Amino acid sequence: MARIAVIGAGMGALAAAARLAVAGHRVAVYERTETYGGALRRVERDGFSFDTGPGLLPLPAVYRDLFLKTGREPLEECVELVQVDPSSRHVFPDGTRVSLPNTSRAGVVSALEDGLGPAAARRWGDFLVRAREAWDRSRRPLLEEPLWPNWQVLAEREPYPAVPHRKLLRTRTAGTLAEVGAWELRDPRLTALLESHALAYGLDPRRTPASAAVLPYMEHAFGTWYVRGGMRELARAVYERCLARRVEFHFGAEAVGVLEKDGRAAGLELADGSVAEADLVVAGVAPGVLDRLARGTRPRGDGGVPAQRGAASRLTVLLALRGGRPEGTAHRTVVHTEDRAAELESLFGAGDLPARPTVTVLRPDDPALVPDAGHEAVTVTSVVPAGAEGPWDAYAETLITAAGRAVPDLRGRLIRHEVRTPADIAGETGAEGGAVPAPALAAAGGRLLHPSNGTALPGLFTAGGWSHPGGGLPHAGMSGALVAGLIVEGPEFRGSQ
Repeated sequence: MARIAVIGAGMGALAAAARLAVAGHRVAVYERTETYGGALRRVERDGFSFDTGPGLLPLPAVYRDLFLKTGREPLEECVELVQVDPSSRHVFPDGTRVSLPNTSRAGVVSALEDGLGPAAARRWGDFLVRAREAWDRSRRPLLEEPLWPNWQVLAEREPYPAVPHRKLLRTRTAGTLAEVGAWELRDPRLTALLESHALAYGLDPRRTPASAAVLPYMEHAFGTWYVRGGMRELARAVYERCLARRVEFHFGAEAVGVLEKDGRAAGLELADGSVAEADLVVAGVAPGVLDRLARGTRPRGDGGVPAQRGAASRLTVLLALRGGRPEGTAHRTVVHTEDRAAELESLFGAGDLPARPTVTVLRPDDPALVPDAGHEAVTVTSVVPAGAEGPWDAYAETLITAAGRAVPDLRGRLIRHEVRTPADIAGETGAEGGAVPAPALAAAGGRLLHPSNGTALPGLFTAGGWSHPGGGLPHAGMSGALVAGLIVEGPEFRGSQ
């Protein structure tokens, strides 16, 4: 039985802690803030409750597996999962509105046929077939196994089977998501739909590899879920599972260094001057934080996967509205920008705030979030450059105006609003500039791979969105499973079969 010190109480770290405790190890978590959950936070004001991090859960099977492997009570006995249907509603600049059903490829194609016409629907259906092939080729090495020592194979091999495109007497195939949209989908609304999945993670579709086609495929194939009471309830359930497995928690305990002894990680030095000795250390922190805690440990000496620093963050506006949520309202609506090229250039070229951003509007059907049935709690989110400094109050008005295309009479119903900025994300997660990690993707020279869960310092492992397999709630849970497997079974561990 080893003593294991875990830095941070984010979802990846909690997933690793619970699994390691079940394996018989003594696990202690040291969290610099006063609570658990990482980005899964909640704001409560005057009877309104808002999620300030991820608002939906893709791939709930990851957390079902966590609860199955760590106790008797399944996930559904600890939280109430609700399948969101429609999965999303899209409002396009030309006024077209399309609602896409959950976990139904045929239903999605049918909805697009009604909204965009048969030709567009057929092209999206054909695209999903190719996206599934990319998923089948990349799922295991990118999500279910520790990062390959010969990770360059993943960096160089594009799993998406692009359709040959003939232009100016040359035959080319799409190498980026933007090229997939332009050459294969050939409809600005379909292109906006496709690119919105990358933009949600702060990825520039013009540089994001075609393998990002797996992102819409995952949503269509495996569905989108909500946790009743707010997504913070998922963090609460995982935290309580850790407590049930006798994981120790130390809040307000900031790690300032990883101790080394005989060339191995040997514990933590804490900000109050105390020392927490350990046989192994799991760091669930952002890369800049890990660099300060244990210099020279990342990336691992396995070929040098470039660490994703993240160029994008999120601005979230919390809206307290008078008037109840109308029946039949979509949980999630994406309001697409009127000028996608200008938005991308502002975000990823000038590093500035787009004048007309794409926004995501979340309107949960959840009585626990409002004081009574005569009110509604709504969140509006948009991608912004990491480290941006605003002016946030003025830009929040821009987001509210855009959200008005999804919420009738929004201004007239508004009681008050609150703004959550990149600085708030940085304070909660420690990520520089409030950057939000993206999931791992193949190709692109390895730029969208994440460093291995092992490091160059024996006994030091990493979990969470900034290590393999990357950002997003399911990916964080997978990272915890991979770290536990590497510690329990050793370097020969190759993931669950």
